[in-house]
Amino acid sequence: MSRYYIPALGNLYASLDRYMLPMLRIALGLILIPHGCQKLFGWFGGAGFARFTQIFETIGYKPGAFWVTVVALTEVVGGLMLVFGFFTRFAALAVVIFMINAVWFTSAKGFFWTAGGSEFSLLLLAVALVYLVKGGGECSVDSRLGKEL
Repeated sequence: MSRYYIPALGNLYASLDRYMLPMLRIALGLILIPHGCQKLFGWFGGAGFARFTQIFETIGYKPGAFWVTVVALTEVVGGLMLVFGFFTRFAALAVVIFMINAVWFTSAKGFFWTAGGSEFSLLLLAVALVYLVKGGGECSVDSRLGKEL
């Protein structure tokens, strides 16, 4: 039995518990989606597909258009799948693979994101790993379908 620092909040914690993992899953998806939209459409201040293709080619990901498409669809489609909890483990696996690469790429710039480092990628990797192991949970399309990969 947990002993809370503020025991009066125990009932609040218990009543909200079932929503916390879904909230984190939705947050992960909602963080990924606009990044993909930046690459595909140039939305949210993004450079758009053509410019990201050039950037990917410059940093060694050739053909750039292929890799921009893979990354952007991982972010947009994978993000939507996470938001809804649909094929959650599959989407989480794609994000894990993507984030391992992102950590490798950004680690040369150090840890802090303010210098282009790896801390943001590490956090997204850790969150995606949770959903790779746990699945979508009870507040998900996967749960409603009675399916987990």
